[in-house]
Amino acid sequence: MPEDQGCTALAIGNFDGLHRGHTEILERTKCEARRLGGEAVVLTFDPHPTTVVRPEHAPALLMTLAERVRHFGLYGLDATVVLTFTPEIASLSPADFVRTILVGKLRARSVVVGESFRFGYQKAGTLAVLRTLGQDLGFETHDVQPVMAGGRTVSSTAIRELVRAGKVEAARRLLGRPFSVVGEVVSGKGIGSKETVPTLNLVPDADVQPAHGVYVTLTCDRESGKQWNSVTNVGLQPTFNGNKQTIETYLIDPLEGCTLSRIEHAFLHRLRDEKCFASAEDLRQQILCDVESTKRYFRRCRPSKLSHDTHRH
Repeated sequence: MPEDQGCTALAIGNFDGLHRGHTEILERTKCEARRLGGEAVVLTFDPHPTTVVRPEHAPALLMTLAERVRHFGLYGLDATVVLTFTPEIASLSPADFVRTILVGKLRARSVVVGESFRFGYQKAGTLAVLRTLGQDLGFETHDVQPVMAGGRTVSSTAIRELVRAGKVEAARRLLGRPFSVVGEVVSGKGIGSKETVPTLNLVPDADVQPAHGVYVTLTCDRESGKQWNSVTNVGLQPTFNGNKQTIETYLIDPLEGCTLSRIEHAFLHRLRDEKCFASAEDLRQQILCDVESTKRYFRRCRPSKLSHDTHRH
């Protein structure tokens, strides 16, 4: 939590996926902080509150907590406060939540939330309740209206549905950047290097992955920041009787001596469904076709449009 005695402009939310609606909240918070001469602070929760109050309805997450915190920093927030969401926190009345946390601990003078924000015991705290408490306790309340993109309201739920359907370009319009998967590189069964083409195997950190299929991706080494054009298969390796989901990536450009341990795949375009081929050689020939399709995709797109960190600062 911020240590000094200055005031804060405070954004509150789960911010799963950090989509275009969320970035509007963050931008408004930074503007409020400049106006007040205070810090721009984001308050988020871990675990997701639904995990505590209605675990049977807890959503699969687009991002880990670590990724959310990293992206808050990329957006230029001064500080991130992660509130451990416990049954005790869930039982706080709206007034107690505001007095104890927003005002008492975080010294909020301006609070920015989405229009549908709810808080306090049994979600009794509405936007109107927050405004009233702000008038009593000395902070302003600002709500950000829902953002529309691609003909639909931007939301984490909508993005989850699109990604799971393999509609990564539609998800990109709602996110404001490509959907990406971050994780550790692990050893596979060695099938690719022996029978088709060598690939990187990634174990994803977050819950949500694209539908089974083959995608144009941009792969980034999290340590060096170096990027490679790539083709990624999400699926079960049916040609080799696989029964466990894998995320395998073929880098079109050479590694040039790099050793990758932690990477990110930005999903740009879906090429085709995953299929079972009659032989490893048939699969290898299809992969070569996928590589050519990927090269054509990148030739059509300007490099500036392909960065997966397209945040406004």
